[in-house]
Amino acid sequence: MPRTKRRKSGTGIYHIMLRGINKQMIFEGDEDKGAFLKRLKKYKDICDYELYGYCLMDNHVHLLMKENGESISDCLQRISSSYVYWYNNKYERCGHLFQERFKSETIETEMSFKKVLRYIHQNPLKAGLAANIYESKWTSFHEYLKKETFIDTQAPLLLFSPNLQNSKSLFQEYMQQQNDDQFLEESYISRRTDAEVLKLLSLAGVPSISMLQQLDKSTRNQIIKEMKEIEGVSIRQLSRITGVSKSVIARV
Repeated sequence: MPRTKRRKSGTGIYHIMLRGINKQMIFEGDEDKGAFLKRLKKYKDICDYELYGYCLMDNHVHLLMKENGESISDCLQRISSSYVYWYNNKYERCGHLFQERFKSETIETEMSFKKVLRYIHQNPLKAGLAANIYESKWTSFHEYLKKETFIDTQAPLLLFSPNLQNSKSLFQEYMQQQNDDQFLEESYISRRTDAEVLKLLSLAGVPSISMLQQLDKSTRNQIIKEMKEIEGVSIRQLSRITGVSKSVIARV
């Protein structure tokens, strides 16, 4: 069945969601998230897009972008390809990381723009990862409160007030308002605890780590592969628990 043609935005602004293939983790830690942000910054100049907001979750990314030069599809292809190349090299793996077709929705009004930006900044709260918006480390919210680095904060802030100080105060207030807005939804899979992973290993017929380490390579790898496919289990966590290197687990 042919794909539905992506709707074109009259303003050039889109809310984008990139997801890990099969809901897998795309960020194993802070270094990975930092590497992704470096690519967002790098390709702003190359692709000539404006970036108003982002939120990095473990298994998906939200972006609020405006295309000026290259199309949004081409911009995201450059960003994701560069990151996947870096990620695969780091973890000595190959193949896809992101789901092939990203989700997008057009942003046509000032009200929808403000609501989507708030939705993006509140994503970690709704997933239960932070008590308030200030605790969310991997969102663009903090760039609106200090000197911006690569987020285009001026145009969004002017939607609240022509006075910069007033606009920042109104912005913070709006970003914290409770709401029932739903845009591009993605279920966030909480990371499983080490105890849960050990129990899952036991259910798979491996009651102890020492037993896993004594298995022949093909049997061990098959068990690790099955564990990787369980939602909420990360490569870094499996490596820590089993003693098998992250690069080996990533290749399995």
